[in-house]
Amino acid sequence: MIDESVDCSRAGCQAPAVWAIRWRNPRIHAADRRKTWVACDEHVGYLREFLRARDFPVEVAALAGDPA
Repeated sequence: MIDESVDCSRAGCQAPAVWAIRWRNPRIHAADRRKTWVACDEHVGYLREFLRARDFPVEVAALAGDPA
């Protein structure tokens, strides 16, 4: 089995990501378009608030393992 862990999206962080942060910039993205950042436990709040401060719609969920 291959370990396919993903690193946190916070600059300089190499911790394994456990959260998916889905967001969009309503000024340039269509309503159905979402971008995804991933985050470790330490940085999920920072990244979520970074996006919310810009009035971007944000959804946070546990990072799923293998798709079913």
